[in-house]
Amino acid sequence: MRRLIITFFGSGYLPVAPGTWGSAAACLCFLALYLVIPDASYWNVITAVGVLAASITSVALGRWAVKHFGKSDPGQFVLDEVAGQWLAMLALPLADLRTTIAALVFQFFAFRVLDIIKPPPARQLERLPDGWGILLDDLASGIYANVIGQVFFRLVWPHLA
Repeated sequence: MRRLIITFFGSGYLPVAPGTWGSAAACLCFLALYLVIPDASYWNVITAVGVLAASITSVALGRWAVKHFGKSDPGQFVLDEVAGQWLAMLALPLADLRTTIAALVFQFFAFRVLDIIKPPPARQLERLPDGWGILLDDLASGIYANVIGQVFFRLVWPHLA
């Protein structure tokens, strides 16, 4: 059960760039929930609870994952990408399905680029032990992506739509 959770239903086992697969799975899950619960008034709460749940679980299972996979940040562990990807989506102005899909695509790429290049302090946070190091670099990248997304979807997107 722990492996199923930390690999986000097995997406962390997909070949080549498991973090990218984990982020893609997080986006698909977000979209599925959006389609099931279209009332925008719930979205900030749902997203925040998702980030919190993925974060708490990442820290709680981090030590086990490090021992199980024998690496300080195992590639198969993608629950941290889920937390970061959803943090990148938090509080964006998702007025309709078109905007939501655009935001998912834009934020997917913004988060992945930032997660790969790890601007400060993300690289430093990655050095923390166990689940903290696994998680916090992704949350830092999620915050950066969120700021970029807020600017784009509040200032640029309305002129494009």
